[in-house]
Amino acid sequence: MSVSAYDVQLINRLADAAGDAIRPYYRQDFGLETKGDASPVTLADRAAETAIRALLEVERPDDGIIGEEFGAEREGASRQWVIDPIDGTTSFVAGRPIFGTLIALLVEGWPVLGLIDQPILKERWVGAAGLGTTFNGKAIRTRDCAELKEAILATTSPNCFSAHEGEHFMALAAKTAHRRLIWGGDCYNYALLASGHVDIVVEAGLKLHDFAALVPVVEGAGGLMCDWAGEPLHQRSEGHVIALGDAARLEDVIEGLACHHG
Repeated sequence: MSVSAYDVQLINRLADAAGDAIRPYYRQDFGLETKGDASPVTLADRAAETAIRALLEVERPDDGIIGEEFGAEREGASRQWVIDPIDGTTSFVAGRPIFGTLIALLVEGWPVLGLIDQPILKERWVGAAGLGTTFNGKAIRTRDCAELKEAILATTSPNCFSAHEGEHFMALAAKTAHRRLIWGGDCYNYALLASGHVDIVVEAGLKLHDFAALVPVVEGAGGLMCDWAGEPLHQRSEGHVIALGDAARLEDVIEGLACHHG
């Protein structure tokens, strides 16, 4: 599933438009609300997704769109753009520049192009099937991790796990360099993993817009993303996610999670 140069150019333009929409609200009056699922949303989330959708309607009018804030358009299309305008809204609200805009292109349900953009720090990761991953235009690679006990493990919050899932996660954490366990970060953890600074990210309860963009970024940099059973991530994956900088640690991580999860 090759990605065209035009799609890569377009995803960068989409991120530019989103960043322009987000920056005026950063550490300003951003109009915080709570959605029906108790997650936060701001004027910046809505403005960024609106900007992305407007450009897609002009440039790719036949493609589907799946957005966190405004739902799905043309759901039967073989090509679908998946948008999370601000992944890490809590960090955005707190004035922490570790949130990101996530944009992915799915072809037949599989993520083939992904982007993580941090519009305040002007940091951008772009990954595409067959093309590798770049950070601000330069090729990057994940790092090797010889043993689990040396690994830096990250996750967004203990509150994102059920009690059962949390037990599995902490079992894994006990086998890693647990004095260097990272809490918080949302998509930024996966970006740091792609750049070779973090070794493992494990999360649960993610939606498609949370993980679709991450897969091409991590895998294009030489890493691996899968579910807790080791299966590849796609449109119908149920949100238990493992990201590895070094794919050789997969069996160790699954064993560490004791993944007979239900």
